[in-house]
Amino acid sequence: MLSPTIPPTGGPSADDQASSTALHQRIVETITAHGGWIPFSEFMNLALYAPGLGYYASGRPVFGSGGDFVTAPELGGLFAETLSRWIGGVLPDDARTITEFGAGNGTLAAQLLAAPCLSDVRYRIVELSGALSARQREAVAAVPGALDRTEWLDALPDRLDGIVLGNEVLDAMPVHLLVGHNGSVLERGVTAIRGELDWSDASPTAEALAARAAQRIARGDWPDGYLSEVHPRQEAFVASLAERLHSGALVFIDYGFDEATYYHPQRNQGTLRCHHRHRAGDQPLVWPGLQDITAHVNFDALTEVAAEAGLEGGHVPMAQFLLDAGILEVLSQVSPDDAARYLPLSAEANRLLSPAEMGELFRVAVWGR
Repeated sequence: MLSPTIPPTGGPSADDQASSTALHQRIVETITAHGGWIPFSEFMNLALYAPGLGYYASGRPVFGSGGDFVTAPELGGLFAETLSRWIGGVLPDDARTITEFGAGNGTLAAQLLAAPCLSDVRYRIVELSGALSARQREAVAAVPGALDRTEWLDALPDRLDGIVLGNEVLDAMPVHLLVGHNGSVLERGVTAIRGELDWSDASPTAEALAARAAQRIARGDWPDGYLSEVHPRQEAFVASLAERLHSGALVFIDYGFDEATYYHPQRNQGTLRCHHRHRAGDQPLVWPGLQDITAHVNFDALTEVAAEAGLEGGHVPMAQFLLDAGILEVLSQVSPDDAARYLPLSAEANRLLSPAEMGELFRVAVWGR
């Protein structure tokens, strides 16, 4: 059993403990209301998004060096400048719009709005968190004239045009856990024993079995004891965006694999990870609301979803995308003799392109109409 008194990496503050305890109690009440068990997807949804208490809804700083993890835009300006050049070259003339999901603290939005090649672009941020919206506005306001070109939405637009962008947003969508059992599968969920959270397996929910990867079960590709994730909510999200896309492209940047790599027999405990203070962990039931919970993306399944909606495209390693988009040309604009400017950019390029860093661990998917 996992005790909620064990911190992921060092003890939280008194305020954070109180917030997590309140969320823990809400989760226990939810479990009780559902007969003593909830799928992990529901636990993950509460842990990350419960109003006022979830990891992304509490207002705690989670991004950047002072938070729990750093995203590509926060490494410096090289990533955003390369991406802006690519976006400027593919945006339709009659749809000069960028719609960003999961904009975090607004770093990428501000960087793209400051790019000269995107000076005529309208920017839309879809954000449900009031705390994050406020931080995004501060970041965008630092770019002269950018606020006039930016609007915030709290719901999915009926129509999408231009570039629809998501950087590390898919991995934070709740996933279901399936474990092989007697030639079939059970779904791993969460129960409460004397007020403490613990794992419990039950018959799979219809939502879990609706995921594309669940088709592997019928083929016998889910052996006994094999534990991994399926992603029906990611698939539904991409399908909704694809249906609404009139002209342009969906662009998602995240860590993930093709399906064969994702469900490799040796990856028999899945990809679920927690992040706290720049360290990774594997105890998602501990201190809910105080650590990020993520799972890698099955990009092949999402490409199938996009294709069914009439979109074309695929996914490649991030290093390949950035090289094709001209990252080395951007880097070459700064002289190596100017060490103060060149060395940070060179270090950023190494992290973005190195197979041991983000270059192969992350992928970029582009699906367009």
